[in-house]
Amino acid sequence: MRGTATVVTGDVVLLLRTRFREEMNCQIVHDSIHTRPGWTSTYALHLEGALAGFGSIAIAGPWEGKPTIFEFYVQHMHRGHAFDLFETFVDASGARLMEVQSNETLLAVMLHAYARDIWSEKIVFSDQLATALPANGAVLQRVTPDDEIRLSIAERAGLAEWLLQVDGQAAGNGAILFHYNEPYCDLAMDIAEPFRRRGLGAYLVQELKRAAYQLGGVPCARCNPDNLASRKTLQRAGLVPFAHILNGTIPG
Repeated sequence: MRGTATVVTGDVVLLLRTRFREEMNCQIVHDSIHTRPGWTSTYALHLEGALAGFGSIAIAGPWEGKPTIFEFYVQHMHRGHAFDLFETFVDASGARLMEVQSNETLLAVMLHAYARDIWSEKIVFSDQLATALPANGAVLQRVTPDDEIRLSIAERAGLAEWLLQVDGQAAGNGAILFHYNEPYCDLAMDIAEPFRRRGLGAYLVQELKRAAYQLGGVPCARCNPDNLASRKTLQRAGLVPFAHILNGTIPG
């Protein structure tokens, strides 16, 4: 029973997307692209007239010219037809690329069943450990005004930035990005070369975590799988890996 897949507006599957978020119960890295006009195309999946699930493809921004499946959800009572529904979704969308958050269980299964040339683009981290790392002479200063931060949080877009200084010199910068499902946010940081290997990166991440919680957010982070220095820095600051962003190609 393959069912049908039909392009719909987001409101048609809003309830199912809410259930999807609840089941994920974590930062969903690509959640916000649904709010960017023209960036996604969503398909309602039906079985014998009943709404069984949905699938979404990314079609703009980094995915322009290469439509990519990034969400797939089937209600529990219909998951016995998950493979059939996924094949219907693929046929209807014409997408031959997938970008999957590995803890999105159902779509991760589809990735490994249908895709080839699978590789990890990013490791996703969540905050699980409190730390008390020393400042080592660093001073952290927020440079984004309060009203801009409040607007970014409300719109689930934009960022808040900080400057890290040592002995009056700019040693690095950090940011909290709000382009994610509420209440999650993403941390980013960079330490200037002369100030590296002093523990300043981990301290900066620790303080960005603290600021995120004060703003009502839950901090997360990402880095390239082969960036050993970033992986160690994030872990020193109490962030723990919990998922990959996996890419694959569905044979035509």
